[in-house]
Amino acid sequence: MPAGVAVALLVLPLVALIIRAPWTQLPALLAEPTVVQALGLSLATASISTLVCLVLGVPLALVLAGSAQWPAVPRRLLRALITVPLVLPPVVGGVALLLLLGRRGIIGQWLPFTIPFTPAAVVIAQVFVSMPFLVIAVEGALRASDSRFEVAAATLGASRFTILRRITLPLVAPGIASGALLCFTRSLGEFGATITFAGSFPGTTQTLPISTYLLLQTDPNAAIALSLVLMVVSVAVLVSLRDRWVPGVLA
Repeated sequence: MPAGVAVALLVLPLVALIIRAPWTQLPALLAEPTVVQALGLSLATASISTLVCLVLGVPLALVLAGSAQWPAVPRRLLRALITVPLVLPPVVGGVALLLLLGRRGIIGQWLPFTIPFTPAAVVIAQVFVSMPFLVIAVEGALRASDSRFEVAAATLGASRFTILRRITLPLVAPGIASGALLCFTRSLGEFGATITFAGSFPGTTQTLPISTYLLLQTDPNAAIALSLVLMVVSVAVLVSLRDRWVPGVLA
């Protein structure tokens, strides 16, 4: 019985969204200029955020996977710092970014340019909340990979960079791909940190989730249509991942 209630609690809201979706008006609603603008901005910033997470997150995952030999305290501290954005309320993350990079922030006050309330702020907020997904996925894949290939290559005289490029990264490529997909989806759906740190300026920082929230007050049908788009993307990513991510995390 409790399991059935749990399933209903998770599934019925999505079913309600599908039932109440204005299917006949959907093409017209999604073709609205503001919707197209928000969708384009979200896709662009989420793509850039995913690339940034790949560049920065894969090396971080390599460090985290190799931290097994570290003393317990620094190892646990590093893991905690990396996973904090997963449990931190997004709005708190946005406030923290403002205090760091805002015009009067610890770093922002010394910068010759303004970051908050710009498209760059959207990307930074998305990276902050989504990078842990990539790091965890890649670290899980690294821990689950067979290290004998790397040992054999090192025995044969291969350099560390060659081993990384020719053996390690190809072995964990599925984990990297899974992490990138999760990273993209999380970036696409980011709301709290974005609206706090980047604001809501149409065509500049108003992403799809923010547009959905604002439209809910003026045009509920359009808000439902955008919610449906975000739900479809999320479900498509989860279906494409199947069992590839969770086992890697638990490894």
